[in-house]
Amino acid sequence: MAELHGESPLAARTETLADSSVPGALQLSEVAFTAQVALRVDPKSPAAERIGTAVGTMLPNQPGQVARTEQLQILWMGPDEWLLVGPEGSAERIQATLTEALGEEHGSVVDVSGNRTIIEVTGPKSRELLAKGCALDLHRRSFASDQCAQTLLARAGVVLLCRDTERPSFWIFVRASFARYLADWLADAAAEYRV
Repeated sequence: MAELHGESPLAARTETLADSSVPGALQLSEVAFTAQVALRVDPKSPAAERIGTAVGTMLPNQPGQVARTEQLQILWMGPDEWLLVGPEGSAERIQATLTEALGEEHGSVVDVSGNRTIIEVTGPKSRELLAKGCALDLHRRSFASDQCAQTLLARAGVVLLCRDTERPSFWIFVRASFARYLADWLADAAAEYRV
């Protein structure tokens, strides 16, 4: 079944994000319509091992850890909870793979793709920009590539993912209902870099 999309949560802020970008310093954009599937399963169960085999990597088992395959990023969200993020249109396939590997064991697989959108922040000034509204220590030694955290950014609940430390790149997973607010906040916070 083909996935149908309306307008992305930040369609009305595409220009705002683009205009807030500063060549060589900061780039802001939306990563819309990614597949996002929530998984809950006992990490010590045979099902967790089967799921790891089915997706091509074991589920991360440490707080904030992220595992990657060619098509997936798997974010540790809690002791028995993960968020699997894949390319647009792959949610059904991810769900089917997880459900089959889960089998009859206790757990859940839920498509949450419509729950959040992603704002991508890249460039040398990205950590500095995010630090204006986030209490986490975002220094590259503390928050490195393939780490994630559930936190507040400008008082909005988000999941923050560091995609690359060397060429700073972050994904901010924000609920659709807070996306415009956060985009406006980021645009305002980025204003000093345009001077």
